[in-house]
Parts: sequence; C-alpha cells; structure tokens
Amino acid sequence: MERVIQGRALVAGEAEGEALVTDQPLSFWGGYDQRTGEIIDRRHPLSGQIAAGRVLALPASRGSSTTTAVLLEAVKLGKAPAAIVTSAVDHFFSLASIVADEMYRKPIPIIALAPEDFTTLRTGQRLRIRRDGALIVLTGCVL
Repeated sequence: MERVIQGRALVAGEAEGEALVTDQPLSFWGGYDQRTGEIIDRRHPLSGQIAAGRVLALPASRGSSTTTAVLLEAVKLGKAPAAIVTSAVDHFFSLASIVADEMYRKPIPIIALAPEDFTTLRTGQRLRIRRDGALIVLTGCVL
C-alpha cells in the first residue's frame, strides 16, 4: 500500500531510500561531513546519523552558499543523500544539485512539500521520489 504526496520538483529526478527526518534546518558547513555523509553538528537532533544514500527530509538549509559547496563535494565523493525533501523552496540545495548534474552527471532530486505534508514524514519510512515531484510513502514499511 502506498500514500502519494504531491510536492514541487525543484530539481527533477528519481530516488528511493530510507527517510531521515528532522524539523530543524541544517547548515552543511560544519554540520555535514562530505567524506562520510554523517551529520556532525553536535547540537542538531540528527547528530551522528548518516544521511548518505538516504532521503533527507528537513525544512531548509541553514546558512549560506557554503551548504552548496559541501553538498557538491559529497556528491563527488558518493556521500550525498539520495534525495532531499524540504518544506520550502531551498535555493542552496537546488544549486548544488544543478551543479552536480553539470559537473558529475549526478543530480540529487530536490522536492518541496507543503508544510502540513512535510510534518507527516517519519524517520525510517521507505520513500520514493518521482520526477514529477510526487513523494510516495510506502505505507507499513518503516525500516
């Protein structure tokens, strides 16, 4: 059984993976280890979690364009999230994905959900992202 949430594709793409969800923004500069995919901001609720290969759901990035640089390096090293889901348009995540596509042919799907839809996501759910911005929650599948 599936539940479909229609989002807005900021950078179109397809991905599937385990959700890693937070209601707190994250600065990738000093908050994300691009060599391992670990969230290293020790004050963040996801501290110590590995986001590489997972669908990272967070309301937005925090900080500046350095988020783009760190995320781009994570893509290059194969340690980026499989997709990013936000509750608002995030230009820094989108820019990183667009540049990753140009440089490495490895875009990260980025979608924005309505805030009320975003709050229904839970860590451990299996999520699938479609090119049209739809997010499919594979119901009953919590890892």
